[in-house]
Amino acid sequence: MNLGYACINMNLRKDGITTNRGMIKRTFKSKGIRYASELGLQNVRDLIEIIKWNYKNDIHFFRMSSNLFPWSSEYKLSELPDYSKIQRLLNGVGLLSKKYNQRITSHPGPFNVLVSPKDNVVTNTITDLSVHGEVFDMMGLSRTPYNKINIHCNGVYGDKKSAMDRFCKNFERLPDSVKTRLTVENDDKASMYSVKDLMYIHNRIGIPIVFDYHHHRFNTGGLTEKEALELAISTWGDITPVAHYSESKSLHESNNKIKPQAHSDYISEYINTYGNNVDVMLEAKAKELCLIKYRSEVDITIP
Repeated sequence: MNLGYACINMNLRKDGITTNRGMIKRTFKSKGIRYASELGLQNVRDLIEIIKWNYKNDIHFFRMSSNLFPWSSEYKLSELPDYSKIQRLLNGVGLLSKKYNQRITSHPGPFNVLVSPKDNVVTNTITDLSVHGEVFDMMGLSRTPYNKINIHCNGVYGDKKSAMDRFCKNFERLPDSVKTRLTVENDDKASMYSVKDLMYIHNRIGIPIVFDYHHHRFNTGGLTEKEALELAISTWGDITPVAHYSESKSLHESNNKIKPQAHSDYISEYINTYGNNVDVMLEAKAKELCLIKYRSEVDITIP
């Protein structure tokens, strides 16, 4: 099992190393694509530093930020003034990730809604997901779910089956750079999509299901944790499956005013994969600090 963390390295951030440099829309309108290019270039440079840090600290699984290029829906990446430099650097990041045996993935935001009945929402989703696919291609990452682009359905609209039918129909509108990498994840509300629900999408278009332990506690679909995990695992074929793990901030801090679904800073329970080989993305707020702490404790307490 590889443990991973998402987007931000807390150790490096203290030194100003980050891949989340961005700007508000007013700034983008005033400074334009040239400033977006400068920020994107620095984000890519710092991604290299994060990959190197991961290798030195024996971490082989990392979720890239989806904010590498600010306001990327407003332009083509090839229009960036620093595009040739960015292209070379991203290719270098990909080569480095392969050399250091690091699995790179992404998790585009909740505004990506393939189930939406509104065509403009779907069009915007396709635009954003296509940028992710293009960046992964520039890095030379595999066109497989090993380098997954993971999303939620993000809506039911009164009829879950019809919504999932729209997901499958709109999936066909995506470029191959996205289709070959796309995965879908279970939700943390009983009214939304359980692993069992998502099997309908998998059976229609074949994309894998990412099992989220924390979400499953709020939306079981009538399955035990083990049953849901192994059902999701069955959708991955020969690719090592990915699961997400976090715990309730409300329980950790004994504060019932905090939403139970909110993620804790650290984790305290043993991650039970029930003997299955799974790469686990930790979604705790303390990022790699949580990973390192858990890894040191599990080595001591788990035979």
